[in-house]
Amino acid sequence: MAKNKLSIKPLADRVLVQAAAAESKTKSGIVIPDTAQEKPQKGTIIAVGPGKKDEPTMVKVGDTVLYGKYAGTEITVDGTEYLIMRESDIFAIL
Repeated sequence: MAKNKLSIKPLADRVLVQAAAAESKTKSGIVIPDTAQEKPQKGTIIAVGPGKKDEPTMVKVGDTVLYGKYAGTEITVDGTEYLIMRESDIFAIL
């Protein structure tokens, strides 16, 4: 995994998430064009901040999580897209 080479360290209660790939086919085999693909709401935690005072973070590197559709800010590092978001934007750990 690229987590060892990544130089981004989130601050406070923020986490860095690598979004799962968008579905390119439906279950029945119909190909979905890039313009119609929905933004994924699932991803893998790549880096975790230390948390707020008296509130340590509950997620850890490697966790697969569900987050809000419009959560986080998209960033690109070395050609890979990530989302940086607050831990409160995460709904569940899978």
